[in-house]
Amino acid sequence: MVVTWTSHSYVTPFLYPFQVVALFSNSDSCVRSECEDISSFRCPKNTFERLSLQTSALVFCSALPAKSNGFIRIDCFGGLNQMRRDLCDGVGIARLLNATLVLPKFEVAAYWNESSGFGDVFDVDYFIQKMNGFIKVVKDLPTYISSKEPFRVDCSKRKGQFDYRETILPLLLEHHYISLTPAMSQRRDRYPQYAKATLCQACYSSLRLTTSLEKRALELLDAIPKPFLSLHLRFEPDMVAYSRCEYPNLSPSSLAAIKAAGGEDKKPWTGEIAQSWRKRGKCPLTPNETALMLQSLRIPTSTNIYLAAGDGLMEMEGFTSVYTKVFTKSDLLNREDFTRMHGNTKAALDYYVSINSDAYVATYFGNMDKMVAAMRAYKGMHKTLFLSRKAFAELTSQGLEEEELKKALWEVHRNDFEIGRGSALPDCFCEFKQ
Repeated sequence: MVVTWTSHSYVTPFLYPFQVVALFSNSDSCVRSECEDISSFRCPKNTFERLSLQTSALVFCSALPAKSNGFIRIDCFGGLNQMRRDLCDGVGIARLLNATLVLPKFEVAAYWNESSGFGDVFDVDYFIQKMNGFIKVVKDLPTYISSKEPFRVDCSKRKGQFDYRETILPLLLEHHYISLTPAMSQRRDRYPQYAKATLCQACYSSLRLTTSLEKRALELLDAIPKPFLSLHLRFEPDMVAYSRCEYPNLSPSSLAAIKAAGGEDKKPWTGEIAQSWRKRGKCPLTPNETALMLQSLRIPTSTNIYLAAGDGLMEMEGFTSVYTKVFTKSDLLNREDFTRMHGNTKAALDYYVSINSDAYVATYFGNMDKMVAAMRAYKGMHKTLFLSRKAFAELTSQGLEEEELKKALWEVHRNDFEIGRGSALPDCFCEFKQ
């Protein structure tokens, strides 16, 4: 198979739309050896820099095993993108154990203002169709097992394929129907290719918003003035409280909100510990610091910015006093529709807008940022940038201010800024370097 390449011409400044280039099809994204030796599937070396998904290049030369070892339900917790990560990992585990996948269960959580399930956010029929050939997915359990609850399996210390095969598979064979939540640290790199391909197919090719939610997302995208930058800003009270960072210059109302969110268990670090923690890049950027960093990257203050963020952001006047063209979901959507939306549906809209924006900038590197960066890389949209909290802390600790600080921040981000390369999830991507 011949892989053809088209060189990329990056357009400056960072915000403005990409030059249109011809992208090769997914089937050409990676090279596979003869089909009887699927284990030797490899990415090509020494080619132009490129990120692309592995799954479509993988040709399945044998059908799924005729007999399933049982049924697995993935129980997903947290915000939407954390649940999506759990789902991706869980699908890989289910394929590893030759199980039939039951539609995942999304946590109902008052904390996230959440009651929507998997089928309220994602198109179930599309998911089943796209997973066909990778793993069997069922909406309903067979009658002989439908009345029982799944046996709950603790996967907190299970990370690699042998962990699952040696300890979880016997439980699946015994109980026939189990539920699990994957551990956060998975050794996906050690999965056999068929399990890895199944995971990647689930994560990047099989999840589509429901028709009604996608219609709303398109309406939101159309309402944002073009071109625009999507900014994922994290400075909510609970986020700051969890970081345990000191912010002495915040308003009294913000400090009170942080204290209330953290309680007695999350008091800020002080003294040398606080300084060390900040220098390690553990402290969220304030909106004011974010504005300064965008200015250091020479992003015009007249830029249209979509704020991909949850409710309750603090200190936003420090940002909007500099960047005045800021748009949010609540500004652009019908007020009645917006108030009826739950956390997952709001997060789904932010995700949709962010993977389709002219540029994406993140002040953090959380689950949404990883998912958005990976999908943008898959789509060939390279204008994705993560602001360095560590660099900001180090430079400000040296006493740099104003123009001197902006110049130093430009130098830190310069290569990533000019290339616009995002950090994709490595387990599902081939990375080609010139």
